[in-house]
Amino acid sequence: MTTFPNGFLWGAATAGHQIEGNNVNSDWWVREQTTPGMELSGDACDSYHRYREDIALLADAGLTSYRFSLEWSRIEPVSGHFSKAELAHYRRMIEYCFERNVTPVVTLQHFTTPQWFANDGGWLAPDASEKFQRYVKATTAILDGVEWVVTMNEPNMQAAIMTAMRRMQQSPDAQWQSPTVEGEEEQKKTHSEFLTYADPEIGRTFTTIHHAARAIIRANTSAKVGWTIAAGALSAAPGGEEKLLEIRYGKEDVYLEGSRGDDFVGVQAYSSQEVDANGLVPHPAHPDNTLVGTAYRPDALSMAVRHAWDVTGGVPVLITENGIATADDEQRINYTREALHGLKNAMTEGIDVRGYLHWSLLDNFEWGHWEPTFGLIAVDRDTFARTPKPSLAWLGGVAQHNELDVEVRS
Repeated sequence: MTTFPNGFLWGAATAGHQIEGNNVNSDWWVREQTTPGMELSGDACDSYHRYREDIALLADAGLTSYRFSLEWSRIEPVSGHFSKAELAHYRRMIEYCFERNVTPVVTLQHFTTPQWFANDGGWLAPDASEKFQRYVKATTAILDGVEWVVTMNEPNMQAAIMTAMRRMQQSPDAQWQSPTVEGEEEQKKTHSEFLTYADPEIGRTFTTIHHAARAIIRANTSAKVGWTIAAGALSAAPGGEEKLLEIRYGKEDVYLEGSRGDDFVGVQAYSSQEVDANGLVPHPAHPDNTLVGTAYRPDALSMAVRHAWDVTGGVPVLITENGIATADDEQRINYTREALHGLKNAMTEGIDVRGYLHWSLLDNFEWGHWEPTFGLIAVDRDTFARTPKPSLAWLGGVAQHNELDVEVRS
């Protein structure tokens, strides 16, 4: 029987821009209007208005935690001017989580920034940290009682997106390809290349910003604070050992080093990939590959957790994202079951894991694409009707029993 510790968080995750709809002041909203190959987020899942329904579905299924993000561009639509109404909106979300006995995990920045911030040079502007600190300070006013705060989501992937956008500007004929979607065979090489190399100096810049935000959160709240890292669960093919160390340092390890001193590190893993002497090896075109082109590798989660634990020097782990893009919900259940078995095995080795938040609660906007479906709940894009999938009941049953090998009706 695979049991988990008392107080282990069981939940699901979302991101504001992917579910709220009409985040018209964000850089991603503008990017969608101007970038070839991008679909529009539009109304998304209309969760800005339907958050109570979403949280209720999660709670009624038996899950105990909900990770969601605050939308910076709503809260600070004009530089230095904060919306009291939007802060109150997100406080109502937090309060409704408390009402439903759901532990909120609040992410302060999930990929998107206000368009004015992007116009001013984004994260590489000399005063980027001061601007982010100003926003973080404003959000602490609504975080009373929140136990878990994420400063920013996947800064290492944000660095990759910055690189991708820069390359697209240099190649006018290029089509957008989300870093979360590998795409067709001919796109794999390009997709692999821009995700392969990352400048560690950008990682150190993000780390400095994160540490400044962390200090503000600790000074103004009692929450645990960390950030989340996209984990590739990379391994070396024969002859790729040195290249693995090179690539992984810029892509992940400099950020994991930045987690030292945090209260937790958010680990986000979906698949695994090899590195040979030339770089990342594209995912093979197996029939069971996911809707985003990645290999079916539930063991990626335990690989990523072990690596994060080693590099951070034992910072507690919170699984802030793990899931699979598939139209086959039985495959989603099987994937999650296997991933959780691997996670439990890592925990028996002494790794401190505090919870598991599945990606995602809803089928949502996947950063320029609508086709990939990660959700435990289907969403009709015309009516916004929510339809829970069997995987939601299955994971909720696991959460209620706090053990994996019980007979759970799906």
